[in-house]
Amino acid sequence: MSPRTAALRDLLPRRSDYDLRPRTLRADLLAGVTVGVVALPLALAFGVSSGIGAAAGLVTAVVAGVVAAVLGGSHHQVSGPTGAMAVVLAPVVATHGPGSVALVTVLAGVVVLVAGVARLGRVVTYVPWPVVEGFTLGIACIIFLQQVPAAVGVPADPGHNTLVTALAALGTAASAGTLAPALWALGCVALVAVTMLLLPRLHPGIPASLVAVVLVTVLVEAVGAPVARIGALPASLPAPVLPSVTPGALRELGGAALAIAALAAIESLLSARVAASMAQAGSPGGSVYLPDRELVGQGLASVASGLFGGMPATGAIARTAVNVRSGARTRLAAVVHALVILAVIYLATGPVSRIPLAALAGVLMVTSLRMTSARTARAVLGAGRSSAATFAVTAFVTVAFDLVQAIEIGVVVAAFFALRAVARASGVHRDPLPGPAQPGDEHVALFRLEGSMFFGAAERVLTEVTDASVHDDVVVVVLRLSQLRMVDATGAKALGELVEGLEARGVTVLVKGVQERHRALLTNVGALAELRHENHLFDSLDAAVEHARSHVRRAAQGTDVPQVRGLRPSA
Repeated sequence: MSPRTAALRDLLPRRSDYDLRPRTLRADLLAGVTVGVVALPLALAFGVSSGIGAAAGLVTAVVAGVVAAVLGGSHHQVSGPTGAMAVVLAPVVATHGPGSVALVTVLAGVVVLVAGVARLGRVVTYVPWPVVEGFTLGIACIIFLQQVPAAVGVPADPGHNTLVTALAALGTAASAGTLAPALWALGCVALVAVTMLLLPRLHPGIPASLVAVVLVTVLVEAVGAPVARIGALPASLPAPVLPSVTPGALRELGGAALAIAALAAIESLLSARVAASMAQAGSPGGSVYLPDRELVGQGLASVASGLFGGMPATGAIARTAVNVRSGARTRLAAVVHALVILAVIYLATGPVSRIPLAALAGVLMVTSLRMTSARTARAVLGAGRSSAATFAVTAFVTVAFDLVQAIEIGVVVAAFFALRAVARASGVHRDPLPGPAQPGDEHVALFRLEGSMFFGAAERVLTEVTDASVHDDVVVVVLRLSQLRMVDATGAKALGELVEGLEARGVTVLVKGVQERHRALLTNVGALAELRHENHLFDSLDAAVEHARSHVRRAAQGTDVPQVRGLRPSA
């Protein structure tokens, strides 16, 4: 098998994606049903908040949910419409109209698909751990805040900033003429939470969230409680239609498609990564994900969703978390979740329409609290100030602003602290000359450069060596470069300026230990060309020091260099 064929097979479905043993099959079916019930109102709400209607949310949950589950790279990922995507999509609908969504969805899907084929999925592995945990905490907060309106019996649009929406909902509930709806809704949330927390202690195999939803629905119906329900559902799904593609439409929607594709890729990959971590925590060694295949699956899912009139698909961390916590073993659970939604649309709209939104809010609130453990948070915060700051900034930006911006800002903050740490670990040290002391050694300065000679440390190293050389009656400087791990263009240029400046002051510079991997860069920027003589480049420290001492002797005798800062020729 050729390497190209093997690489292509890594992006395709395989038999090992499924485990059809009775116990695993039962777990996947129960998890899929649970996630389907939770996902149904979210799909409707996100479709409406995006501006293209509830049917679009259902199409995305069903079509994209199946395609991403079968072709994606995660065993536990559940894909569909998300609140972040609805927020990004709403301005596109407002500017270009609902008819533009199909094309922008297909274009974004193609971009994500190409990124997967180009093997760009591993980019997410470069996202630092504090950023991932901060993003996860932020998502957990968003999930919790999204449920606050339903938890207090107040209708709200999920497409707006969740923190503002949650605060507004609390204010509306507090200022209402009667607290009965809010108390009934809070009672539903409390009963769901208690049920989900207690049932697993009785038996871990009980689908606690599904039982909790059914229990609350039956009790609410029995007493006729005044709580909001899911409500009427669309009677059918639209037929697939190929969107119209024109050069003008491509120019207008190209930028939006790229932004949507970036969000879809980042959200899906991080969601898959978080899902794998959650699954491994519950069952050690139980889950991995293939990032390139995940991008291929998500790209094809968005393409399929767009053809059916849906919206762009991403990995949905809320539904994925419910999936993992409900005991899903394979991707069959995600397929079942989509089929449940499809079956509900055609077969069970009546009973499902009576489910209280507060019950589903309780499920997601409990799920959000389980997403980031206190142990993980303590570990991140205890890893140092830089990790704690990165974690906190990422979580804050995720909640207060935008998901993509949160990742970008988190990575920038982490990179800043990493560069600062590398710069602090890089430096210059003046070492004693090897061997027995000899007359004139005080005029030889041996500097050991270690760490990284890069833009963050170059100026400091240049200043320290220059100051020590100028003020200490130094005749010869030996630069020991063998312990430099990395040299960038700025560092190489600074070395050249250092040599040039010292030589201009009459100080002879010898260089020892240039590593082969750094030689080409130092040569190309002209750093080595600044040496007075090509023989001033050494591989041996002893040879370099001996050459430096000979320079000092000749200077003292007046046979080599001019008199330098008080060094007089011998009589």
